Amino acid sequence: MKKILLPLASLFLLLPLACKKGPGEGGKASIKGQIWVRDFNQNFTVLNGEYAGHDEDVYIIYGEDVNYGEHLKTNYNGEFEFEFLRPGTYKVYAYSEDSTMQSASGEVVVIREVEIGKKTSEVVIPRLTICK
Repeated sequence: MKKILLPLASLFLLLPLACKKGPGEGGKASIKGQIWVRDFNQNFTVLNGEYAGHDEDVYIIYGEDVNYGEHLKTNYNGEFEFEFLRPGTYKVYAYSEDSTMQSASGEVVVIREVEIGKKTSEVVIPRLTICK
């Protein structure tokens, strides 16, 4: 009986080491960016102005997940940061009014795909420009 328990105990101790964690929370990397707003009139024919998108919703999808993993709001300067991420592929996105007026919902997604390669990376993505 002791001969069987020792190998089983060793297996359970080594099992966590065999699991490789994919994209998601639990790391030391981060993704930073900024939301920029292009403010149009109702018909999108006149650009009223452009500014940093303060208090805008930003979402992140971990790897191949279907739903977003985290959601936050931008600061006063339109900046955001998703922290404590592991290496892997991520999608960062925000919603924009559809300036082409082709979407039935009136909204479109502005999305960036991001790759974190190192455990302690700080990835800065290009500005996400949305319309209002």
